[in-house]
Amino acid sequence: MNVSIKTNNLDAFWMPFTANRQFKKNPRMFVGADRMHYTTSDGCKVLDGTAGLWCVNAGHNRPKIVEAIQKQAAELDYAPAFQMGHPKAFEFASRLVAITPPGLDHVMFTNSGSESVETALKTALAYHRVKGDGSRFRLIGRERGYHGVNFGGISVGGIVPNRKMFGTLLTGVDHLRHTHDLERNAYTREMPEHGVELADDLERLIGLHDASTIAAVIVEPVAGSTGVLLPPKGYLQRLRQLCDQHGILLIFDEVITGFGRLGAPFAPDYFGVVPDIMVTAKGLTNGVIPMGAVFVKSEIHDAFMNGPEHLIEFFHGYTYSGNPMASAAGLATLETYQDEGLLTRGAELSSYWEDALHSLKGLPHVIDIRNVGLIGAIELEPIAGEPTKRAFSAFLDAYDKGVLIRTTGDIIALSPPLIIEKQDIDVLVDTLKGVLKALD
Repeated sequence: MNVSIKTNNLDAFWMPFTANRQFKKNPRMFVGADRMHYTTSDGCKVLDGTAGLWCVNAGHNRPKIVEAIQKQAAELDYAPAFQMGHPKAFEFASRLVAITPPGLDHVMFTNSGSESVETALKTALAYHRVKGDGSRFRLIGRERGYHGVNFGGISVGGIVPNRKMFGTLLTGVDHLRHTHDLERNAYTREMPEHGVELADDLERLIGLHDASTIAAVIVEPVAGSTGVLLPPKGYLQRLRQLCDQHGILLIFDEVITGFGRLGAPFAPDYFGVVPDIMVTAKGLTNGVIPMGAVFVKSEIHDAFMNGPEHLIEFFHGYTYSGNPMASAAGLATLETYQDEGLLTRGAELSSYWEDALHSLKGLPHVIDIRNVGLIGAIELEPIAGEPTKRAFSAFLDAYDKGVLIRTTGDIIALSPPLIIEKQDIDVLVDTLKGVLKALD
């Protein structure tokens, strides 16, 4: 798909997570979007198989969200959140805690998933400190975990290219082993049968560091950005048990899984495991206005509410925390989710989605297929000596054929808007069949 660019210079914008030189030789430009499709600058339609970047859960150009932003811009464009407020931030927080798992009753607003992770990590450390347990300073992440791009997030994260250029990162951080096990779990539908014992890796780290030094464990319930790694059956339950046993906080990074992606509002609803802190962003505002939210249990919040009332309880926050425009977009997003039953719609389509994805088994270079809710992954055998090239070739070919997919390493990741219909799934998977058959 040849895209004409009506601009004089592409060099000024250093694009994120992009092969900049390759892109600027043959740019792929979106200029419009509606529901399930993008429009390119040459007028072609591209089916969105990734909900933008895992975030446009309600689809594009949704009327209530558009109207709410327009109205809010004219009414109140900005208000500070330090020692001041505006009604929509409080309304949004109240609406959110009404749908989150029981006990997660307080919310702090951020501007992204990366900031949400930083907020969660700082909250965990400060919580132990205000309780008089300041010896708990260690943070435990997981290999292949993705928790954004700030220093705390890449420290607890476990994706090597995201970490290797940035020095020693945070001290006092260690990592659980990842749960990827092709030998035992390839082509599993939803949760793998094997691997619950990997949660006991936390006991190894406790033995190494002592529980009295560990503040929190942070994991993605489903590891998304690394290529959709699903937790083995019982794995999250075992992590919860070990954290409770040793006084460690459990943090779920639900930037990807939150707001209906699993076919349930949040991962605790799906897995039956409630964390102490829950990190969200992306689907919070349908990706329209940048915003994140961190939910904490009441006992964490209440531990800070001591001392003279005129003193700041927690020295943390952002200029744009609870921004009026973002709050308006978030409220309209929640209304759209509710009106159309989108927080649970993934459960209705999950079987059809699963069967469609697994129909790709046996195609050239496919070595695994994974799925849960409306998330999918097709893992490809890498080209010897040229990692990522095969999947990137698939990405380019799919785009030329009118379908947007996402690749990470040699894994194709799929996460369409929750408004997807069965015929859209058919187009997506049929296109991928052609793409995979043509791969070298």
